[in-house]
Amino acid sequence: MNRRTFVKTLPAAAVLASTVTAWPQAAPSPARELKPLLLPKPEKEGGKSVLAALQERKTIRSISARELPPQMLSNLLWAAFGVNRDKASFGKPGRTAASASNSQEIDLYVARPDAVYVYDATAHRLNPIASGDFRSLAGRGAAASAPVNIFYVVDLTRYDTGPGQPDRRIGDPEVQKSYYYTDTGLIAANVYLFAASQGLAAWFHNCNREAAAKQFQLRPDQRVLFAQTVGYPA
Repeated sequence: MNRRTFVKTLPAAAVLASTVTAWPQAAPSPARELKPLLLPKPEKEGGKSVLAALQERKTIRSISARELPPQMLSNLLWAAFGVNRDKASFGKPGRTAASASNSQEIDLYVARPDAVYVYDATAHRLNPIASGDFRSLAGRGAAASAPVNIFYVVDLTRYDTGPGQPDRRIGDPEVQKSYYYTDTGLIAANVYLFAASQGLAAWFHNCNREAAAKQFQLRPDQRVLFAQTVGYPA
């Protein structure tokens, strides 16, 4: 992989660096108070071409428990739904996957062996949600032992239903459902292509939505949708 070219650090990340822990060398115990993890700068070059990744894209359910290096995890999350431009529509930054009216209503909850984190794309860091190993909530088999499980969580409060919203249908719950399922699919497709580009395994699937919502302490206007397991092929 070509590691010479990096994305410039966002200003917010520099400000947060003094309060964010370095990437841990070992997973903390469940009793340890977790702090946000600042991810390495995502790389924008390397891997297979888009066309080659499309040729290689597939679901792989046999996934090793081998940990992803911090740089690989950083690149994965940025490719999935990271910030790729400072200004886009509706006064928000642009992301690597589209969303209805740039609502950015999908959050990535990342389950690792030590804890569950939510991906903060603007600061490019992982904010801790719950300490402990909750990977089994993603599913059985490889999902319970793979290094990364991404839970896709919609936050319905992100939909702007105010008078300035040009999409008059966005307040309709059924329309919202069509939007957040589509937007989840766009992010998941990015994950699949990144995995194919880097020689990783990826598997999009259902999960224990009720238990995950409880353990992640979600609000009533947040919903767990699906999970996606990522790691090295077994």
